[in-house]
Amino acid sequence: MNNKKFSVLIAGGGSTYTPGIVLTLLDHLDRFPIRKLKFYDNDENRQNIVADACAILLKERAPEIEFIATTDPKTAFTDVDFVMAQIRVGKYEMREKDEKISLKHGVVGQETTGPGGIAYGLRSIGGVLGLIDYMEKYSPNAWMLNYSNPAAIVAEATNRLRPNAKIINICDMPIGIMDRMAAILGLDSVKEMDFRYYGLNHFGWWTDIRDQEGNNLLPKLQEYVAKNGYLLPNNGDQDTEASWKSTFEKARDVYALDPKTLPNTYLKYYLYPQYVVKHADPNYTRTNEVQDGREKMVFGECRKISELQTAKDSHFKSDEHSTYIIDLCRAIAYNTHERMLVMTPNNGAVENLEVDAMVEVPCLIGANGPEPLAMGQADRFQKGLIEEQNHVEKLVVDAWVEHSYVKLWQAMSLCKIVPDAGVAREILDEMIEANKDFWPELKMDTIRI
Repeated sequence: MNNKKFSVLIAGGGSTYTPGIVLTLLDHLDRFPIRKLKFYDNDENRQNIVADACAILLKERAPEIEFIATTDPKTAFTDVDFVMAQIRVGKYEMREKDEKISLKHGVVGQETTGPGGIAYGLRSIGGVLGLIDYMEKYSPNAWMLNYSNPAAIVAEATNRLRPNAKIINICDMPIGIMDRMAAILGLDSVKEMDFRYYGLNHFGWWTDIRDQEGNNLLPKLQEYVAKNGYLLPNNGDQDTEASWKSTFEKARDVYALDPKTLPNTYLKYYLYPQYVVKHADPNYTRTNEVQDGREKMVFGECRKISELQTAKDSHFKSDEHSTYIIDLCRAIAYNTHERMLVMTPNNGAVENLEVDAMVEVPCLIGANGPEPLAMGQADRFQKGLIEEQNHVEKLVVDAWVEHSYVKLWQAMSLCKIVPDAGVAREILDEMIEANKDFWPELKMDTIRI
């Protein structure tokens, strides 16, 4: 390995996740040395709250790292090696509308699935494409690691509209679930497990999990999940937010539909949508929970650091999930060919799915990006679900490209979460009005009803 130090840009510097990512970067400077760290956000006031605190944190822990927070794309994207993208177009105000409009019509209101995910996807496509264009203009040799949601729709859009871009779309949810698997098995780290997994983002299954000696761990995990879902043993979820605790527990019922594999937790929204709606509060959604919890905590802590001019007694902690992002940077920078889970064009990785589907599968990561590993064939149940959801995502991108009302209506109607085309259209029309400042203007001239 060389002695190069890297320049990293966090696009979406005002995110509540930024302090945790910064701390994780600092914890791993021996593995991934940094010479420059930048924040970029189009909301200067929000970013400044986080940046002022992180500047103090960096001064105390790594004063040699140059730090810049800016709203200027040229300043942000010039001289960077890696862009970590975590933008939220429309912020929490629009996420809340996504959730509550859906629930108003008796449909799952969730950030990345169903009508809410479709609405968010239409907002995110242009934002992420813009980041790619800035990167290619000012730092053409850089790589973008994108974990902006909804990652599946964004991955479909970037693959189709910027096919040669140096972008890898990733998600930490499967890593988070595998952290739980490691805890259930009594392992110290997720890195002690080898796994096989396939599907779309937030829509996949583990088909094999082994330890480093090759022993099959899947049966023990399946026995546990059949009784407990992904809840941690020994009351380990006492401090977990109620909505997430419910999601981890519901994995038990999702697993029951296919006891040969283990499911991603997000499948509950597709397989048990009536349950989700019944247990949702249309007046207090996940967005409100985040605003009253994580957002208040993070910004309160940032303001406290700025007032005290020290981060020594801060409650911020490094984000264990973001070590995955650092591993990905290292794999690219040092050409390690580490085996990691990312989104990639299928091209036969799952034999019986469309070649251009943006699947989430284990890949070898090196200087040229991901090389997908063969996962065999999807079983009939998963294949049917994947193909339906994949076409929903493709129709959303079609609608964005063509400004097509009909394509977007088709996407919502095809989505397994939505009961019929009539409800889909009611939700769509309300979401068009709510998103008029974010979506492309949709053409209505093909409607004949």
